[in-house]
Amino acid sequence: MSYMASITIRIPEPLNRELKKLARSKELPVSDLVRDSLKRYVALEQLRAIRAKLRPYAEKAGILTDEDVFRIDS
Repeated sequence: MSYMASITIRIPEPLNRELKKLARSKELPVSDLVRDSLKRYVALEQLRAIRAKLRPYAEKAGILTDEDVFRIDS
């Protein structure tokens, strides 16, 4: 198993209550839920950065929408 770093954050109490409620409903520890949420957020931000870099090339090729991508891929 790889080493896990530990961080401390402060969140508003209403968010804390909702987080605990969600963790209970999913039968997961809060730390697992937060870790998964952070992974998803980081992946989404990485995807946004890639899309921003590729956007000028796509626009130059006439690819402006998701439908354009699907049309080309089909």
